[in-house]
Amino acid sequence: MSAKETEVLIIGAGPAGASLALALAKAGFETLVVDARDPKGKRPADTRNYAVVTGSWRLLKRIGIAPVLEGQTQPLHGLEATDGGTHWFGQPHVLFDDEDLPDREDGETLGHMVEAPVLQAALDAAMAEQEGLTLLAPARFVGYEAGPGGVTVTLDSGETIHARLLIGADGVNSPVREAAGIQTEGRDYQKSVFAANVTLSRPHDGIARQLFTPEGPFATLPLRGDRANLAWYMKRGAAEALAKMTPEAVEAELNHRFADFAGEMKIYGPMGSYPLILKIAEHMVDTRVALVGDAVRRINPLAGQGLNQGFRDIAALYDAIMDADRAGLDIGSEQTLSAYQASRRFGANTAALGMDVIDRLFSNDSMLTKPVRSLGMLAAERIAPVRKRLAGIASASFEGLPSLMQPLDAA
Repeated sequence: MSAKETEVLIIGAGPAGASLALALAKAGFETLVVDARDPKGKRPADTRNYAVVTGSWRLLKRIGIAPVLEGQTQPLHGLEATDGGTHWFGQPHVLFDDEDLPDREDGETLGHMVEAPVLQAALDAAMAEQEGLTLLAPARFVGYEAGPGGVTVTLDSGETIHARLLIGADGVNSPVREAAGIQTEGRDYQKSVFAANVTLSRPHDGIARQLFTPEGPFATLPLRGDRANLAWYMKRGAAEALAKMTPEAVEAELNHRFADFAGEMKIYGPMGSYPLILKIAEHMVDTRVALVGDAVRRINPLAGQGLNQGFRDIAALYDAIMDADRAGLDIGSEQTLSAYQASRRFGANTAALGMDVIDRLFSNDSMLTKPVRSLGMLAAERIAPVRKRLAGIASASFEGLPSLMQPLDAA
């Protein structure tokens, strides 16, 4: 059996892999995507919601996905934080809002809340129609061999594919990363996050709200129609136990603890939990191989940066590939991949560790640190340059970002 030939081979068709495939195919690269999901099979329930920030939304505009999502998202208009606890309960602070975006275009918001199935369906439909893009599914990556001119990948069917560049967008337990021998480092927080969707008794006004408690944050992210996606950080085992309770019992616990903060809440849809861990790949590249998204890192979901860091990966890799191609260089060369890693490794690791530091700083009830934290949030709320800086970082809206994430009239 002769090997299929393609320029770029992407393993994984989740939001990061599919978006990169669409961007590269639109730029004229022959792109093949391998995905384990069966396009005709029944999909398991997915209650996740993504906070797609400004820079990431610009990327989705450029690949034609944002227009498809119109009317199906909840715009994000601000971030509010409250420092709470046994001995000290601070006032809510709006740390920044739409007006604080450094390079805001007309009508832009801090981002959009998008239901995971809605985003994936739009990406799947676009891939099916995109010229120069081939999807093989269901199929699984088994291994690869890299050589001077390219990489040869073997699938579980025994089929082989030869490409100039292999990209692992295959999740936190990435088989591509394992096959490349790239190790990971990190830590287990010994916490889990309880997640559910709720209806609220009062309008959320498009504001994402976080209450910092001694055991960890309690967050409500706005969804359409005064609904919210909530995340409650708890000790390992507690979140898992809560997710197995009846909705009525969970509502009683939620409203007893947090009704003053969020209003009365009523559960709708499935409830779930997941362990909180920090996991970062020691390298983002190997010979003819690049990793993006969750294959590179799993970070604290505080501030909803996981998917957005993945979008920054694919935007940086896209620029590295485009620069190499314009210069007549090999898109899978060490030079190209080194440029990608150099552009992302420091910033991505800083973001991951920053979320870790915030969690450590706020997840305690110390009388020494709480007044300082509240003063810090007050300063962030009242000092305009600080607000703009925080808004720019949180929304991926500042100078120096990859071309796909810049304002549409700037690229």
